[in-house]
Amino acid sequence: MTSIQTSDTSRAQLPWLRITVVMAVACVLPFFLSNYHVFQASMVLSTAIALVGLNILTGYSGQISLGHGAFLAIGAYTTAILMDKFDVPYWATIPVAGLVCLVAGFLFGLPALKLEGHYLALATFALAVALPQLLKFRYLEPWTGGVQGIVIMKPEPPLSSFLGLTLNSDRWLYFVALLVAALMYLIAWNLLRGRIGRALIAIRDQPTAAALMGIDTSLYKSLAFGVSALFTGVAGSLSAILVAFVAPDSFTVFLSITLMVGMVVGGLTSLAGALYGAAFVQFVPNLADQISKAAPWAIFGALLIVLMIVLPGGIAGGLNLLWSKVSNRTGALQ
Repeated sequence: MTSIQTSDTSRAQLPWLRITVVMAVACVLPFFLSNYHVFQASMVLSTAIALVGLNILTGYSGQISLGHGAFLAIGAYTTAILMDKFDVPYWATIPVAGLVCLVAGFLFGLPALKLEGHYLALATFALAVALPQLLKFRYLEPWTGGVQGIVIMKPEPPLSSFLGLTLNSDRWLYFVALLVAALMYLIAWNLLRGRIGRALIAIRDQPTAAALMGIDTSLYKSLAFGVSALFTGVAGSLSAILVAFVAPDSFTVFLSITLMVGMVVGGLTSLAGALYGAAFVQFVPNLADQISKAAPWAIFGALLIVLMIVLPGGIAGGLNLLWSKVSNRTGALQ
């Protein structure tokens, strides 16, 4: 009995041990990388936040979106306008961008309640197509910069060094992105493990039964849209700060499709999978370009097909399956 209790306690503590190790590695990582690779790591964290938001909408509530690049653009432009026109500190623009996208997502979710499946996907696709053109509209140019976009100043670190280690702008922004990503992951984890998460899963699996149980399906679907847009807006705000530039052509339909690819590759209904998917969409296109300059997207497509055949549950699903097999084999040996 004692050995069983000890084993259960160890398994309960294992996720927290893994999280502690990952955070420790993440904190020391930028001091061993070049500035460019630190920037790439920061973009992975930013993209992972957007994928968490998309997973809340598609993975947990079952609503397909091909337009989340639009919410990414709204968040990025909110930050750029606030910093460029009103001299708002960069850190203060992040929650504002999230709130703006929360309202935009909730309002878009209301009329979208009448749409399901591929009809909803087409409606969100239309949003992704229309928004870049709207950002170029001449009456909005004083705010959006039109086709030229907006250039913003890259924030400088408050300290030149920390514990004897050099802290330049790229490393500082990496830690900002890491802090924001950790906070958003914590919010998503608490949200999805509670009543809201159970309601979203019930709506996704059995909408009629969920309504009969007293769940306000319309409210929860709109709420899922709003929360998903909030996460994506925060990611857009971070990406604007990291790149120090926003332009309409940076938020094309292809970006929305890339987010969908990252979510599926990482694993549906998996918060850790968002990080794997973000790393995939950030690094694999560059790797494909290094392999073949003539047909990089052909290689990317081939890798994607192979990955979906080998790991139909995404990277997170494959790792979970591997871990369960190792754990079962270890338990059998004991």
